[in-house]
Amino acid sequence: MGLPDDLALLEEFVPRAPSETPVTPRDAATVMLLREGSTGPEVFLQRRVDGMPFAGGMTVFPGGGVDRRDADTSVSWSGPQPSWWADQYGCTPELARALVCAAVRETFEESGVLLAGQSAETVVADTSSYADARRALVSRDMSFAQFLAEAGLVLRADLLRPWSNWVTPEVESRRYDTRFFLAAMPHGQRADAVTTEVTNAYWSTPNDALEDWKSGHCGLLPPTWMTLTELAGYGSVASALAVDRVVGKVVPRVVRRDGRWRVVLPGEPGYGDA
Repeated sequence: MGLPDDLALLEEFVPRAPSETPVTPRDAATVMLLREGSTGPEVFLQRRVDGMPFAGGMTVFPGGGVDRRDADTSVSWSGPQPSWWADQYGCTPELARALVCAAVRETFEESGVLLAGQSAETVVADTSSYADARRALVSRDMSFAQFLAEAGLVLRADLLRPWSNWVTPEVESRRYDTRFFLAAMPHGQRADAVTTEVTNAYWSTPNDALEDWKSGHCGLLPPTWMTLTELAGYGSVASALAVDRVVGKVVPRVVRRDGRWRVVLPGEPGYGDA
């Protein structure tokens, strides 16, 4: 499945004079939160603030870069071990641990949704009591491991599913090696927009989000468009969580075509010439 012809990058996303040496991508994690809606599964989306250094104005899933402290081995952990996640994403167990922790941490920071519980069998039902800790995580005054330890919480890695791995094209000045995860919205919790990085947040079916993009009501980056298209093929949250994904690293390239910057995927015509 390729990208549509009318999915082009904004001019400001591509430097006028790209560096001869591509920027090394920063490891990152993003999470698609799903819930059952009246017409099918809905995914949580956020519109990033205009003018942000990366993906300003775009509609995205919660996520962000890996903090070096995310690799802390003291985190209480339930679910598949880092070695299993390393096999899924083709990385070291140390990085896999950091990616899972970053996925859970960033989701909490950006949406208030916490994939953790008081035990390996429970999930927090209300995160409002952790508001101060959430702010401390955002300001980096507290590490994620410290937060979980002080709150007596266990990270629920078993609530996540591996989905995909996208790398920002080499031509861009800010690059990320982003691992996409899938998770069901925990019962009793609420997702919000209490973050300075977004202007609004909302739940939408994947198809409605794609229609919003088609009508010009929101901007989508290629990985978001592709993920929404994939999620649109599942009739329930359970069926999406049950799929056995083979994750490969996708490194798109950018080509100038018809006066616009087009993103070309591996295997598509023009990829080798981009």
